[in-house]
Amino acid sequence: MKEKIIFSGAQPTGSLTLGNYIGAIQNWKALEKEYQCLYSIVDLHSLTVRQDPKEFNRVCLSFLVQYLACGLDPVKNILFFQSHVPQHTELSWILNCYTYMGELGRMTQFKEKSDKHKDNINSGLFTYPVLQAADILLYKTDVVPVGEDQKQHLELTRDIALRFNQVYGDTFTVPEHHIPKVGAKIMSLQDPTKKMSKSDEDSNGTIFLMDSEDVIVKKIKRAVTDNEGRIAYSDHQPGVKNLITIISTLSGKSIEAVVESFEGKGYGALKTEAAEVVNETLKPFKTRYEDYTNNLDYVVSVYTKGAERASEMAETTMREVRESLGLITLK
Repeated sequence: MKEKIIFSGAQPTGSLTLGNYIGAIQNWKALEKEYQCLYSIVDLHSLTVRQDPKEFNRVCLSFLVQYLACGLDPVKNILFFQSHVPQHTELSWILNCYTYMGELGRMTQFKEKSDKHKDNINSGLFTYPVLQAADILLYKTDVVPVGEDQKQHLELTRDIALRFNQVYGDTFTVPEHHIPKVGAKIMSLQDPTKKMSKSDEDSNGTIFLMDSEDVIVKKIKRAVTDNEGRIAYSDHQPGVKNLITIISTLSGKSIEAVVESFEGKGYGALKTEAAEVVNETLKPFKTRYEDYTNNLDYVVSVYTKGAERASEMAETTMREVRESLGLITLK
């Protein structure tokens, strides 16, 4: 039986956050036991915003090193830069011809990003979801681990795949989404009604994996709670619920066990425990990050081999696509 395939792409934007680690990467390590996993650093997507070339190059490399430091095995998983596999852009153009303007106009992320970058509303920003669809469909992906904010793009990917398949036969696998039930969404420490994000204007709301231990302690101590004075896992106490989720996910204790351990204690104890658990979890990450940074030849070998493995899979799909469309292929 064919091994099922998982694809996930992330833009290289500085440091990974605790939300990325809990909501995505921890689950990725579990998925590698059952699936062939491809994790792409989607550097081409980042070009919808003007980048400083030297800084962008540094950030891209750092992002890959962070993946490795998080424990992603480059043998069990395929780790690569999107720009190293040219079939992504080839398939993106083809899928543009099977995507409707109205569909792209309804994408909420386009509307949000257009508001943020009014001086640079480029066509790449508009067709971004088509490249994202190409990323996924290129590898005959079965499952895509996505957060709620990306479900709309995945639904468009499914629509494009079905539309193409209806005309040319079962060329693409129609992907399903995978949303982990626990720890899927870590919220901002300053506004627990919003997801923890790299782009949060208030940096105190986000814990970055590269933050020092002291900075992490300060951010968690400043975390917004409430006036109820009780530690409960409740939607009516989003700040407290967020801290409990962090402790539970990183410690491996159940939500119930965490809540029970704070019986009769206050928010100060909850925050202290959260800071200790986060810092203890990130110690090995920081050690490995430094080790990989001091061994860049190995890092280069990882992304080179990753691109080779991804390209082989991508070209298999593209041969099918070209043949389906009647394009003349090189012998």
